[in-house]
Amino acid sequence: MQTPFQRSLMYLAVAGACSALAVPVQAQQAAADGQSAGASDAPQVIVTGIRASMQSTLNMKRNADGIVDGIVAEDMGKFPDTNLAESLQRISGVSIDRSNGEGQKVTVRGLGPDFNLVLLNGRQMPTTDLSDLSGRSFDFSNLASEAISQLQVYKTGRADSPTGGIGATINVITGRPFDNPGLHSSVGVKAVKDTSNDHVPESMKGKSVTPEVSGIYSNTSADGRFGVALSASYQKRDSGFNRAGLFNGYQGPYLGSAVIDGQTLPQPGQPGAQNITNRPAQDALYSIPQNMNYNVAAVQRQRTNGQLTFQFRPVKELTTTLDYTYSENKIQTKRNELSVWFAQTPTSTSTWPSGHVVSPLTYAEVYPTPQDISVVGSDFATKTKNQSLGFNAAWKPRAGLKLEFDAHHSTAESGADSPFGSENALSNASFSRGPVKLDLTHELPILSMRPADLVNAPIQAAGSWFHNSYEKSVIKQAQAKGTLQVMEASNLNFGVGYTDTSNRSTYSNVQNNTWGGATKASDYPASLFQANTLSTYFNKLEGANSPDLFGTLYTFDFAKVRQVTANAVGNQAAYLPNFASADTDRTLVEKTSSGYLAFDTDWDTALPFHSSVGLRVERTRISSRAQVLPGNAVVWVAQNELPITFGGQAFSSTDASYTNVLPAINLDADIRSDMKLRASAGITIGRARYDQLQGGLTLGTIANVFTGGTASVGNPALKPVKSKNLDLSWEWYYDKQSVLSLALFHKNLDNYAGQTLISQTLYDLHTPVGGAYYKEALAHGCTAADTNCIRNYILANFDGQPGVKKTGVKGDGMLDGTITGLPTDPLLNFQTTTYANQKSASVSGAEVNVQHMFGQSGFGVQANYTYVHSPLKYNNADVNDQFAILGLSNSANVVGIFENKAWSVRVAYNWRDEFLAATVDGNGRAAPVYTDAYGQVDVSVGYNYNQNLSFQLEAINLNDATQRQHGRTAASTLNVTQAGPRYMIGARYKF
Repeated sequence: MQTPFQRSLMYLAVAGACSALAVPVQAQQAAADGQSAGASDAPQVIVTGIRASMQSTLNMKRNADGIVDGIVAEDMGKFPDTNLAESLQRISGVSIDRSNGEGQKVTVRGLGPDFNLVLLNGRQMPTTDLSDLSGRSFDFSNLASEAISQLQVYKTGRADSPTGGIGATINVITGRPFDNPGLHSSVGVKAVKDTSNDHVPESMKGKSVTPEVSGIYSNTSADGRFGVALSASYQKRDSGFNRAGLFNGYQGPYLGSAVIDGQTLPQPGQPGAQNITNRPAQDALYSIPQNMNYNVAAVQRQRTNGQLTFQFRPVKELTTTLDYTYSENKIQTKRNELSVWFAQTPTSTSTWPSGHVVSPLTYAEVYPTPQDISVVGSDFATKTKNQSLGFNAAWKPRAGLKLEFDAHHSTAESGADSPFGSENALSNASFSRGPVKLDLTHELPILSMRPADLVNAPIQAAGSWFHNSYEKSVIKQAQAKGTLQVMEASNLNFGVGYTDTSNRSTYSNVQNNTWGGATKASDYPASLFQANTLSTYFNKLEGANSPDLFGTLYTFDFAKVRQVTANAVGNQAAYLPNFASADTDRTLVEKTSSGYLAFDTDWDTALPFHSSVGLRVERTRISSRAQVLPGNAVVWVAQNELPITFGGQAFSSTDASYTNVLPAINLDADIRSDMKLRASAGITIGRARYDQLQGGLTLGTIANVFTGGTASVGNPALKPVKSKNLDLSWEWYYDKQSVLSLALFHKNLDNYAGQTLISQTLYDLHTPVGGAYYKEALAHGCTAADTNCIRNYILANFDGQPGVKKTGVKGDGMLDGTITGLPTDPLLNFQTTTYANQKSASVSGAEVNVQHMFGQSGFGVQANYTYVHSPLKYNNADVNDQFAILGLSNSANVVGIFENKAWSVRVAYNWRDEFLAATVDGNGRAAPVYTDAYGQVDVSVGYNYNQNLSFQLEAINLNDATQRQHGRTAASTLNVTQAGPRYMIGARYKF
């Protein structure tokens, strides 16, 4: 006997998957309600709650074409996690990136967020994220989970799947009235206690307890022709996080034998060489700290979600759906920080470990004159809004033929929600820093220096910057597809589609490079700044109790200090963002036409199997238009800073196109009734990030005396990454809610867009470093390392001559003023970042997954482990720009389950191994950034008071895990973050 043909999940997702998958549970429920389910009067086993969700999830996995995993909500409006990304991490092969203790983006099978496509009800969704401007990765923190009925993760390619997901295509399915006929409604409330909010200064704290409210209503007419569903939620979260480290990375790396005046360690026999313990070997690479920073941040978020769905079935052969989805995510951030910058002087004292690539264990400097203790504050807010309006019609004109049309218009928009811009910083300083030491042998880096002398050197305004970022993405998409039964067990699937995607990003920056002091210290009353005990904000980190840790974190009210500074300077516009115009304005448009054809059939052979063979063809046209801001001068304003001044505007336009032919083969064989073997082969693509494609040259606003300037430019002609995939999977469904599976996969990736650094001069910009005035200073006793000496000499001896203007004396005793590059000075060298299709890579891995219920005991377990490997590794001993796959890491999950009629309990542990997060550090240099291994425990407990009323208790990050990133060596701390557990207690009432 031939098995029934299993239709594709993507079709079911748009035309009614939830109803189909819920059939077993609904049938059992109908029997329980007294409706006949057959001739037998035997007792029926009613499957509800977590077990019903597990059973529906296994049905989805078992009946799929290709390798698919997912999660089905156990009840309408009751998804198992409060965050969709945190639900996805329970699936084998899926890892998440966290922001402020909450799941945000996903990595699947070693491929990062930009190479995983997220669909909403089968539709490609736009995304915007100001923290990752112009990326393609979907931010799951914008979506509440209450309206979600399923998550489907397609790990293998199929002809009918939209392109863009090499790691996976993730389909988020919302509840629809025809999926659950009849009246269903519920209201839920939660109180949220985020303990991270308790560990920020009192003046920054939000509410101790915040609310969450959600509701869902779904109803269908008695004749089944009309349906309406409405869901809404509002969530407020007040939280905080505290972070310490060398955010801007390290200077270097340098070769132990190198002699570069002003940057490297003194060589044997030179002054200062005696202060080096266990000097790096001659052939070793070493790095020197650049700046040390401690900061505390308070974050308040308000998230509003809603969806309205109408369904109409005029005849049983035609179902139409009109839906509107809305989400708004507002985030307000207050941050205060303490930092010091190191000068890399010959007076340094340092101790080093042995090895070929090293960073110091301790590093100390002394200065001839007092330096600055930097006191920085930020106060900004952003808003992200997503809207989607869609229409779907599914028609069965005759037996064996199904047709479907789907269209939507969706937007995502992010921008500033504050008069102070999308991000900002006011830098203040007390010029009273003496000798300073940094100890990197603890989990928390220990900065030691004498207390600030606020009597003789009060805190005063220094530099500042005000950013205004904006991004908008629009997707207009139409899809038509059909299924034609051509034989008893064979179907022909076909479809065409058109997608118009546009992404616009703008950016402006107002910056004051008055790092030596914007005005007089007397302009700032001492009452503006409050002293706090620094160690209390890092009490979970080893080393926080060190008596050597600098004792004070200074906080201040951003609005008050901004106003005082603007008044003292006499220029309000200099201390507000520029909302009127943009320094950069870039728009990228992608228009893709597609068509596919696939043939599915069941084979009545000795080993029955099902095959799906398809081909997808796509043609994409790209148009890039960018506004650029040319630089017109380089001005030396502080010890090591060379700000670029800009003037005028220019525009560039570029067009490109490409075509892809993408075959896909999916086979599955029934080894026996409870066991499947799957094999898949095909080609998938992942498009480059928008900022990699968008043309337009952008200069870094500040160049460095020693390292020069930075710039970046995209490449609109980049082709997508093309991946040739092979997958095998063995699945044993030994019980209705139990499975044991093993999956193997291999991906060969070509056309990877590698980041390339080009050293070049731009816009005929000349730097005073190395010019005639500079050389005169060297000839009169200054060294290249002592940039203060050079500036003092030039300002004192050449004031009033071309390019030189002395304005006074700074708080640290150094002369203040500007030195502008002249046409006779050297051209400034820029390290320009661009992209090219010049990289290839491969990724292989294995997934082991088990889901088991222990009979009728109510106890169960879900566990999985994912191993991923790529021969392409980042070489820490290579100082050049390198290509490597980001996000590649092993991961594991263990979830313990207990459920009976009254109680449901889930205890989940998620672990992710160390991975490479970036190949460029916080200062734009080519350098690795690794995220350390991380494990988190989450708990949820539910109690059903009766069939209508239930209570929930949830704990997120119960083990109070901390996060850490490091550089070329495991000891080179870049940042370590402390947050805290989050607790939620709530109630839900079903009407």
